[in-house]
Amino acid sequence: MRIPPRIVSITALAAALLVGGPVAASAAPAAPAAPVASASHSITAVGEICYSALPSQAHDTLDLIEAGGPYPYPQDGTVFQNREGELPKQSSGYYHEYTVVTPGSDDRGARRIVTGEKNQEDYYTSDHYASFDLVDHGC
Repeated sequence: MRIPPRIVSITALAAALLVGGPVAASAAPAAPAAPVASASHSITAVGEICYSALPSQAHDTLDLIEAGGPYPYPQDGTVFQNREGELPKQSSGYYHEYTVVTPGSDDRGARRIVTGEKNQEDYYTSDHYASFDLVDHGC
């Protein structure tokens, strides 16, 4: 299972991603990150969700990602463009998306895991990219 060091607070991770500085571990609970805006790009705050709070199908998807597939849909593993600007801005090809199966749905549904490889972060969305939560694998 993909369990990189995820004991950093969401605020420290956001600072590292936005500013490029080091990430330091924090024992204190993280305060919600405030939206950050620039002249050319707006980034909204990303929430946080405990791994244990994810639906079981998201666990299955994360296991498939760790194993390198096979994936249930041909779109799985493709580059996620972040057109909505909800995730921290990164270069093209940084993010990849994977389907989280929705029981009873006739199509892929709205649930996804989006990964960022450099920092090995996993984001969960249940509303087709309208919002994201950074997955905390430590809880």
